[in-house]
Amino acid sequence: MQHFAKKRFGQNFLVDNSIINMIVDSINPLPEDLMIEIGPGLGAITKPLLSRLNRLNVIELDRDIIPKLTRNCIVSDAQNKDKLIVNENDVLKFDFFEFHKSLKNDKKNKLRIVGNLPYNISTPVLFHLLKSCHLIQDLHFMLQKEVVDRIVSAPGNKTYGRLSVMIQTYFTTQSLFDVPPYAFDPAPKVNSAILRLQPNNQFASHIDDFSQYENLIRQAFSQRRKTLKNTLKNTCDVADIEKAGLSPSQRAEELSVNDFVNLYKTIR
Repeated sequence: MQHFAKKRFGQNFLVDNSIINMIVDSINPLPEDLMIEIGPGLGAITKPLLSRLNRLNVIELDRDIIPKLTRNCIVSDAQNKDKLIVNENDVLKFDFFEFHKSLKNDKKNKLRIVGNLPYNISTPVLFHLLKSCHLIQDLHFMLQKEVVDRIVSAPGNKTYGRLSVMIQTYFTTQSLFDVPPYAFDPAPKVNSAILRLQPNNQFASHIDDFSQYENLIRQAFSQRRKTLKNTLKNTCDVADIEKAGLSPSQRAEELSVNDFVNLYKTIR
């Protein structure tokens, strides 16, 4: 039975086999990997992942698509019945810490998370995962190209902002390749890109209060054209800014991740 994409779930199904192969090769799954796929849909990436893994957990919110997903993955290979574990859940409510804790492994193995994230929840999902970065080996996500460009952006670039700083504080970011609209059914109105994130403790080790750090970054970018002296007036004073080696007349878009971490450490 045909499945029609649901707008409320932001569904666009990947159908281009050459792109699918490029994604899976970029992920390079190994049999023993602890892998989770977010939003598997009809199984375009799920099936080739299963062919390389001993087990694959997927998180899917659309209960109508789950029978079609399992049928698509198992009909071609009956062994997949024991490999595929479906978690019917909202990824924003999924507890990755409890999931990892429940696994029967030596806890040295970390999670590898992949997925074609719906554009309408991509940023909330990324922020949700920030809090579990210590459990993660890497992330490979298909996102709207505009979002990927923002995530990998450098200071001074007009696309550099809150999302860039927050993600780069916890991860090394890499845009792997673009994915055109015609690779999907239905075709979205925007281009997509594959993003690789790998945890980096260089900055994250200095952040002991996620909420306070997030609030600092949010306030700094709340009014892009205003200076730090103005945007951060309710968070810190001029002396704090100068103590961190910054000028109160600077704008947030001029600061590196290291600058923001130093400012956080100063006011902490």
